[in-house]
Amino acid sequence: MKNKIVLASANEGKAREFRAILEPLGFEIVLQSELGVVSPEETGRSFIENAILKARYAAEKTGMWALADDSGLAVDALNGAPGIYSARFSGGDDKSNNAKLLELMKNVPENKRTARYYCALCLVKHKDDPVPLTVLASWEGSIGYKEIGSGGFGYDPLFMVTGRHCSAAQLPPQIKNLISHRGRALSALTYKLEHNYI
Repeated sequence: MKNKIVLASANEGKAREFRAILEPLGFEIVLQSELGVVSPEETGRSFIENAILKARYAAEKTGMWALADDSGLAVDALNGAPGIYSARFSGGDDKSNNAKLLELMKNVPENKRTARYYCALCLVKHKDDPVPLTVLASWEGSIGYKEIGSGGFGYDPLFMVTGRHCSAAQLPPQIKNLISHRGRALSALTYKLEHNYI
């Protein structure tokens, strides 16, 4: 029997990544949007705060275990921006966000284009769970000069992966799921789930 977890998101790209990793472990992932739940306003000042807020809200609205992700890109030359505002950096769609990032980075030299993705995950058993399970992971890279690749979503076509000569959008999904910020966070979460939480 599969354990159902509501994913506090309407993002099908994230859902694919979560399902690929969690379903083999016996968890069925249901998007909150499939249950008519709309995301709350993200009022936290960190990825962890926003993940906790979203998980508690989804658990309250559905009565189910809830898993929330708050992820984003932090660019060193931009003092960590777009950060927690990554999804709504320039109007809320990937194309606009990528165009704005390229414009802001157009005069930044290669050695100053370092960046990292962050992923904060929070799992709660119910809305008042006194011990939410949280993890934070990162993925090092740099910002490219143009969009490359068609896979992934968000800033993936601009995110050049450290140690590989490609963008995140060029990685096969099975590789990305192993080495990305979300993959690393999910790995840490599944370890905690298997050893401490069930």
